[in-house]
Amino acid sequence: MGLFTTKDSESINNLATNFYVPTSKNALIIFTRNPELGKCKTRLAKTIGNQAALGIYMHLLSHTAQISKKSTADKFVFYSENIIENDLWNSEVFRKKMQQGSDLGERMEHAFTELFALGYEKVVIIGSDLLDLKTTHIDNAFKLLQEHDLVIGPAKDGGYYLFGMKKLQPNIFKNKAWGTSTVLKDTLNDIQNCTFVLLEALNDIDTFEDIQSYQQLKKFYITND
Repeated sequence: MGLFTTKDSESINNLATNFYVPTSKNALIIFTRNPELGKCKTRLAKTIGNQAALGIYMHLLSHTAQISKKSTADKFVFYSENIIENDLWNSEVFRKKMQQGSDLGERMEHAFTELFALGYEKVVIIGSDLLDLKTTHIDNAFKLLQEHDLVIGPAKDGGYYLFGMKKLQPNIFKNKAWGTSTVLKDTLNDIQNCTFVLLEALNDIDTFEDIQSYQQLKKFYITND
């Protein structure tokens, strides 16, 4: 697989921003961590090992690509480390960008800011670690934004797997203990003068306990030796 350097990636992103014309009023952001051994699903890896954790994460990425490509929104993948030119995110379907910021909140705020600046009227962000996420969740989020300012997909661990808005709300992304069980609660507390709606709660995969009910994942960590 060919990798751009970070500097090259920034240049390409600047050119894309200057010349890109949206084909929809809706934009879907997919946040993804580069799938590198020992650097993804680290909490899960403590139980099943780095190789098995990487295999599961690649499976999650493939699922996310499959369900998100069916959305009619314009689609953007934001990489954590480097933009990968040839990977499962088909460049004819997904525009590729780099996350920017010192923590998750800053990175999400930057992504929303960038896409609103391109002229999108509704922007939704999703993670890439949910096997329960379906295209219908994404489509429904955009529909709900017709009548609400914000839409949130709660994760069962106390965070959220989806967040959508029609206008940037910067306070949503500030002063949060990202990766903890208080994120959703603290986010809801920061919503002011906005209408919002919650989607159904889904299970995101971070620990060994999170994968127990998924038969398709057992091949990655259960052997017949």
